[in-house]
Amino acid sequence: MLRTPGMGSKTISKLLEQTEPEAVYSASQAQLKKWGLSDKIIAAIKALDWTQVEKDLTWADHDRHHIVPLTSPFYPEQLKQIDSPPPLLFVRGHIDLLMQPQIAIVGSRNPSQQGLQTAREFAKNLAAYGFVITSGLALGIDAAAHQGALDATGRTLAVAGTGLDRVYPARHKHLATQILEHGALISEFPPGTSAKASHFPRRNRIISGLCLGLLVVEAAKQSGSLITARLALEQNREVFAIPGSIHNPLARGCNALIREGAKLVETTDDIFEELGEYNQQPTQDTDKKTKTGLDPEQENLLNLVQFSPTTVDYLIEKSGLSIEIISSILLVLELQGYIDSRPGSCYIRLK
Repeated sequence: MLRTPGMGSKTISKLLEQTEPEAVYSASQAQLKKWGLSDKIIAAIKALDWTQVEKDLTWADHDRHHIVPLTSPFYPEQLKQIDSPPPLLFVRGHIDLLMQPQIAIVGSRNPSQQGLQTAREFAKNLAAYGFVITSGLALGIDAAAHQGALDATGRTLAVAGTGLDRVYPARHKHLATQILEHGALISEFPPGTSAKASHFPRRNRIISGLCLGLLVVEAAKQSGSLITARLALEQNREVFAIPGSIHNPLARGCNALIREGAKLVETTDDIFEELGEYNQQPTQDTDKKTKTGLDPEQENLLNLVQFSPTTVDYLIEKSGLSIEIISSILLVLELQGYIDSRPGSCYIRLK
């Protein structure tokens, strides 16, 4: 039915409430009208190009390629609950992960370095505690979330806005290959479907529909991530947001979500408080408070660098160290990923 022009998710869902998929294409015109189909859709059913259907079935013959209809036991219960669930899911990879507890992580395609680090660390910690990390394979926060899960257990699901015979954006082909090793790629679009702007809101409803909770790391006030978060709220999912400075445009979306009822999150413990019933034991050794490995002088200076731009003059004043020593320590801290430089001889702490 997915290959029938004009037949969308709502029409298919209503049809499946009345009959089996196999019966549709052998039914009479009178019966199809009785099921509430328009003349245009009936004509499309009668003129269906079966070669496209055959291509989809051939695609599914490949190893770890799956077509999962709404009636399949592998179809996620969470996703069935949403308005107009996809009638079919195309899956590449480990299909069993569809049934596992999932947390979605989304955010800006153009995040700050701090946002990327935050998304990756949250994904790594959540994955290590048994959650599958779900995101949209987009640039920025999505990619960092997938990578964080790969750093931990590899259990991550990428929901695509194209057919699964292609990767969008193309620069994420290597990331998609990594995901396939231990996770899965999912789409409601059949093979051969290219990227279109209208596909991504549809993809977003699947991301939010699959998860128990959704975490927004960074988002501008008008962004696709906020749309996904509001879909999650409509779907009765838990929504979490990481707050930020009122001066940071990338924090305004998260701050707005918090005002609207999303839970303010500072650590993974804030998420476990809401989803504790699904919390599992760590799948690997995870020390949430690892030692920095820095010497005392380096650690003391790190503690002076704030999570907002901090000037070198401030560090000289507070530490009592010379500019030469401070510059040397700052270089070490930056190379180890603890801080990041900013214009105007400023630094910002990342972790």
